[in-house]
Formats: sequence, structure tokens, C-alpha cells
Amino acid sequence: MRVGLLTGKPDHPLLAATTALLTADGHLVETLAPDANQPANPADVYLLKARTPAAISLARALEAHGIPVLNSADSTEFCQDRVHMAQWADRSSLPFPATIEWPNLRDLPEQLDGPLVIKSRHSRRDDLVARVTTLEQLQALAETWPDEPVVVQDFAPGTGWDHKLWVVAGKVFAALRHSELTEGTRQPDRPLTGPHPWAELALRTGEAFGLDVYGVDLLEVDGEPLIVDINAFPGIRGQEGAAQALAARVLEQIPPRRLSDHARTAAEDRSDAVALR
Repeated sequence: MRVGLLTGKPDHPLLAATTALLTADGHLVETLAPDANQPANPADVYLLKARTPAAISLARALEAHGIPVLNSADSTEFCQDRVHMAQWADRSSLPFPATIEWPNLRDLPEQLDGPLVIKSRHSRRDDLVARVTTLEQLQALAETWPDEPVVVQDFAPGTGWDHKLWVVAGKVFAALRHSELTEGTRQPDRPLTGPHPWAELALRTGEAFGLDVYGVDLLEVDGEPLIVDINAFPGIRGQEGAAQALAARVLEQIPPRRLSDHARTAAEDRSDAVALR
């Protein structure tokens, strides 16, 4: 079987480990650059790790030709829009902060009621995520990001640690991460073992957003979970068993008939090799 990695970074730890497992089992793993043209001879399944517009467009074209893509182009694109994310979370009865859309930061309010969290509307690498408590701080952001479409949320006073839940094909992995909105020196991640109390919430989130490989960032507020972000195919590192779960899910994407074709071809290749000896 041929597995395609739609990414510019095939050496990412999760992808590299998954590749090693698949190749050891006799499968071929190849990389498709996010800005590449649609291949004339596509792989049997693709993992959509890149989230650029070009990568999503390419994934959508592959899907139109019947090639399975994990996660789908639509689900990946949907999770990049924080307005749509908040609206759908509310419709799905998931705990999510109230979210207001601002077209840009140039038209500032005359006063600020309590600390706010300002985020880029469109999630991407190095986007805007900041806590502001004064108009002066908001004005400083406006100078740096004058035309950035943003969303505004009330700051939720959590514990200072985010619960990072990663889900791969229904298996939940977790760690605590020092919140980027917490003042002071950032602390290293704290791994979490054993069943996580909000694992079921993470699974419901994936079902609602149509995701197979994803991350859910939660805060603990007064003992209750609050989802603050959902990421399609995040950078999962150091989680034992994640690569095995992903490799197994990849194989499930291939229809049984095509798997049989691959098995027969492999058997024929082995027979030809024996005959040549």
C-alpha cells in the first residue's frame, strides 16, 4: 500500500514514527509537498498535516478523485476559523467561551471591562494570541496587527495550566502545559498518565468536528472544563502509542478490495524474486 504525507515536514516525530511502522510492515510512504500539483498517480491514502490554503485545496482535489484524506479537507479548514469553531461548539453543546468577532483592531472601544483574550480569527502558525487588561495594551496590539481579523473572549481564570488532550483514532493522550497567557517563566510540560477525566469530552469534540487526529486545549475553571482551542492534526510529541494508533487508522482507510490487491501484488513480487534466484 502507498501512503502519502501531505506536509512540508515529513520528519515531524509523529509522522516519522508512523512512517517507520508502516514501512516495516511493507508499505510505501511518500511525501507530497503542500504546494505541489495533484499527482498523476496518487497514493492510496493521505495524511493532511499541513494546513495552508494550498495544502487544503490539494487535499480537496484528491478527495474529489476518491482518495481518502485524514483529516478531511473540510474539517481541517473549518477548525482554522475561530468564529465558525465557536458557533459550532455552541450548537454541539460543548463548553466553549463566548466569542465575538472584530473585523480588525483599528476601531478600539472607549473602555475595557475586565481582562480579554484577543486571538487571530484564522488559526495558523505564529498567529495572534494575547491577554490584555488595559486599553494601552490593546492599542499596542493594534499598532502591530492593524488589519488582523480577530476574535475577542473574556479571560477565563484557570489554574495557569492548559490540559492538552490529543486524540488519534479514538485513543486519548494528555499532558499539562503552562498557559501562554500566564505571566512569568514558562514551565515544561507535565505528562499525564491514566484515564483523563475529560477524555469523553475530547472524543465528543472530535465527533462534532469530524476529526480523526486532533488536539483539544482545555482550561479547568472552577473545577469544570472549558475548551479554548481545537486543532486538526497537531504536533503530538512524546506520547507513547500515538504512532501505533495512527498507523492502524491509516490502514483502516483503505477499502478491503484494494488491500487485497496490494497483498496479491506483494505475493506475486515475492514469487518473482524466488524464481530469479
